Amino acid sequence: MLQLILATILLGNVRKSLKGTDAFNRLNKQLLAAIVLCILLIAAFVTLDEEDYGLNWVAHFLVAVLLYFILTRNDFAKAKSLLVAFSPMLAVDFIQDVVMAADPDFYDEWGDYFNIAGLVGFVWMIVVLIFTSRQRKALAKERLKAEEKEREHLITVKIKAELEIEVMERTAELIRQKEELQHALNELKATQSQLVQSEKMASLGELTAGIAHEIQNPLNFVNNFSDVSRELIADILDERKKPNDERDDELVNEMLSDIDQNLEKIANHGKRADNIVKGMLQHSRSTSGEKEPTDLNALADEYLRLAYHGLRAKDKSFNAELVTDFATDLPVVKVIPQDVGRVLLNLITNAFYATQERAKSEGVNFKPKVEISTSAVGNTVEIKVKDNGNGIPEAIKEKIFQPFFTTKPTGEGTGLGLSLAYDIAKVHGGSIAVDSQIGLGSTFVVSLAV
Repeated sequence: MLQLILATILLGNVRKSLKGTDAFNRLNKQLLAAIVLCILLIAAFVTLDEEDYGLNWVAHFLVAVLLYFILTRNDFAKAKSLLVAFSPMLAVDFIQDVVMAADPDFYDEWGDYFNIAGLVGFVWMIVVLIFTSRQRKALAKERLKAEEKEREHLITVKIKAELEIEVMERTAELIRQKEELQHALNELKATQSQLVQSEKMASLGELTAGIAHEIQNPLNFVNNFSDVSRELIADILDERKKPNDERDDELVNEMLSDIDQNLEKIANHGKRADNIVKGMLQHSRSTSGEKEPTDLNALADEYLRLAYHGLRAKDKSFNAELVTDFATDLPVVKVIPQDVGRVLLNLITNAFYATQERAKSEGVNFKPKVEISTSAVGNTVEIKVKDNGNGIPEAIKEKIFQPFFTTKPTGEGTGLGLSLAYDIAKVHGGSIAVDSQIGLGSTFVVSLAV
């Protein structure tokens, strides 16, 4: 009867393992019939004499058929682990019945050993079942994890699909916004170009009077030396009209020498005027972006004088003390001259404006003063522009380099000067710093890499 109980358990396990598969639909009726048959045989064992009816051998035959199917059919593969647990007890039971039928005396003599073997088979079954149970639990746990991962994967795929749709919608929206922003950016760039050009023209306007003053001096020299040279030429022509014995060749040579010197001076002052005009043109036109070796001392001195004369042309009553302290050992620096010139012009013009505003409030007792100095500090060159104006309040010191920020009255400033100056310094690998105290004035330091 033991083999039938084990066979019933095996059949139930096989049926359970096949649930949810095509094989279950095909074999379910046969498996149920086999289970019913095993139950009927167990009932027969209980009610009938197993030896009279050969029930043991029927049970062994049924177990043998079941073992055949388990070992040969892939559909029953999951029952093999259970078969491993039951095999020792089934084998002992079968051998016991064979020995009992063949030689009862031998069986009686060795019956205890068969009982021990049966006990060992039972222990084996318990151990294997415990191991199998743990293994199944571990596999079930792994399966649950896999199913959870699969669910997460499906959720992820679903979310991904939803996100892709959302991304496509957002992308279309962003493209539309990008086009709108690009259009707005193009308009801003056009406006910025106009504002920058306006700032350039404003700074050029600051220079106009100073340039006129600077050009006037060489032009006066050119006119004076031209008049003197014309008089000398007239004297030479008069001398040549005299008879040969009355001519003073030495005097003629001296006058020719004077004319030559005058022409040289005219050429020098003409070049000076030409350089001033070229500087003005460079300041007004767009830069090529190419750096060239530049004497910053000469550049600073030139823009200091131009800015001062420009302001004097607007306000004849304004006077200021100009102090220069240029380092004699200052290295030549590769910069874009017109750009650095714009930086210096802006800082110097602001310095004069600050001193002029303080002079208006304090009257004749105040003496405006603007200082410009250069120095070499390590691998950089510093240009300092210092004034004794009212100074910059701490609250707005951080804002002065922002575009369109200005403290000047409406119409007197675009608010772009210091912003452009700061950007130009950055392009040259440098910086602009400010140190200011209320009532003492401000110092702007331009640092440029050598």
